[in-house]
Amino acid sequence: MTALCALCPRNCRVDREEKTGYCGMGQNARVARAALHFWEEPCLSGVRGSGTVFFSGCTLRCAYCQNHEISHLGQGKDVSPGHLAEIFRMLVEQGAHNLNLVTGTQFVPAILKALAIYDPPVPVVWNSGGYEKIETLRLLEGAVDVYLPDFKHLSPRLSALCAGAPDYGDVTTAAIAEMLRQTGPPVYDADGMMLRGTLIRHLILPGCTGDSMKILSYIAEHFPGVPVSLMRQYTPEPWCAIPGLDRRITDREYGRVLEHFRALGLQGYLQEKESADGAYTPPFDLTGV
Repeated sequence: MTALCALCPRNCRVDREEKTGYCGMGQNARVARAALHFWEEPCLSGVRGSGTVFFSGCTLRCAYCQNHEISHLGQGKDVSPGHLAEIFRMLVEQGAHNLNLVTGTQFVPAILKALAIYDPPVPVVWNSGGYEKIETLRLLEGAVDVYLPDFKHLSPRLSALCAGAPDYGDVTTAAIAEMLRQTGPPVYDADGMMLRGTLIRHLILPGCTGDSMKILSYIAEHFPGVPVSLMRQYTPEPWCAIPGLDRRITDREYGRVLEHFRALGLQGYLQEKESADGAYTPPFDLTGV
C-alpha cells in the first residue's frame, strides 16, 4: 500500500508517486543549487563556506519569499538519493564547513537515504522555515547536528496573511522545542564554528515590529540561551502584493527591535543594513547539480 504524504503540518495525504503535494513536489528530491555559500551566520559560513543545497518546493506560502523561483515555481532538477549523496560528497571535498540543507522537509525520506549512502564528516545543518511536524523532526534525530529554523511570525493573522499558515506560531514554537531537545545547547569548535545546536533566525518585516518584539520575548522566556540571528535583509519583491511590504524596514524600525533584543539579553548575530539587497540571493541555475 502506497504511503500518503504527511511529512509537513499541511497533512495533504497525497500519493506523491502519482501527484504533487501541497509543497508542489513529487517523490523525488529536486535541487536548484548546490554550492559553497558565504552569506550565512559566521558560525556556519566560516572562511571556507557552508555547503548549501537548495531544495525546490516549500510547505509554506510566504508572499515575500526571496527564493520564489524554487519555493513557488518549483525550478530545479530531480535527483536520485545516490546523486544527492554525490552532491553532498562534492561539497565536502570543496572544503565546506558543513552540509546546509535548505527547505528539505518535503524530501526527508530521500535525504535520509542519501545520508545513509554518504555519511559526511562535517555537521549537517537543517535550514528550514520552522514549520515542521515533530514526528518528521524525530526522523531526523541523529542525522542532523544543527537546526537553523526561521521564527517568522507569532500572530495568527500575520501568519495567515504572509505565509498561508495561521497555525504557524503554534507549530513552530513546538518544533523549535523539539529541535532543542535533540541538539541541546550550542557546541562550537576552537574556530567558533557551530558543531551542534539550534540557532533561531528572525526576519524583521516592515510595519511588523510589534510581532518581532513578541517573538524575541517568547524566545527569551521559553528558549533561554539559544542564539538568535536578527535579520534586517527584507527586500521587497515584485510578486508580493501585501500592502506595506513594498518597502525595506526603516532604521527606526530596526532600532526599536534591536533595543528590545538587547534589553532581553539575547545573544547571537546582527545583520548590516547593506544586507537588504537582492544581490545576496544566489542564482538558482543548477550550479553543482
